[in-house]
Amino acid sequence: MSAGAALLWGGFASSSLFLGQALATPLAGSKKAIGLMMGFGAGTLLSAVAYQLVPEVSFQHGDGVGVAFALGAITYYTADRIVDSEGGDNRQRVDSEPATDAPWAMFIGALLDGLPESFVLGITLAFGGTINVAFLAAVFVSNIPQGVAGTNSLRAAGVPDRRVTRGWLLLTLASALLAALGFVLAEHLRLEGVYAEAFAGGAVLTMLADSMMPEAFRHGGRSVGLITVLGYFVAAALAVAQQ
Repeated sequence: MSAGAALLWGGFASSSLFLGQALATPLAGSKKAIGLMMGFGAGTLLSAVAYQLVPEVSFQHGDGVGVAFALGAITYYTADRIVDSEGGDNRQRVDSEPATDAPWAMFIGALLDGLPESFVLGITLAFGGTINVAFLAAVFVSNIPQGVAGTNSLRAAGVPDRRVTRGWLLLTLASALLAALGFVLAEHLRLEGVYAEAFAGGAVLTMLADSMMPEAFRHGGRSVGLITVLGYFVAAALAVAQQ
């Protein structure tokens, strides 16, 4: 594997944002369907945190893993608060209010949500030598509902579809570069992968609890619980099958 491969896989994982954009119009009248989709995506990312980012074996490295996990959560929480204060708090809202939305803040917020997964994707490539199919699938699937919600929010803010597409393209390129950066740092600077993954795990879990899961339950109803479990099971089965 090489940094070029990490670049391609990072871009592929984020390219599902375009699929979310394509589904935004057909699903515009069905908030429940979007909520269920978000629940499934949340389940896949929960599985990624449990099986890939912070598995039980990670704590054999000592207390540093727990510290990295906590730092990831605090870092995401702080950055998210800053982005939200600038108008990016509605980036995953299915029914955002146009008057309060700030398009560039929402875009930066979407980048913030995808940054940990892309970075860790590059790290896992460097240390594992092969692509982690379960983690890749979890990131790809979770980006679909984020693409749907983000597109709806940007449209509600008056952003034309052409600019929405351009924004997702920039975010996909940024995710690809972050994956390549993760690969380079892990390979050449001897970055300790388990701590970086734990840091990302804390950030991802905070994002799920803060925005993705509440929004999923808000529109999907009680059925979201079952769909979230299904997403978790599918991603976990992929993780076990690859071992």
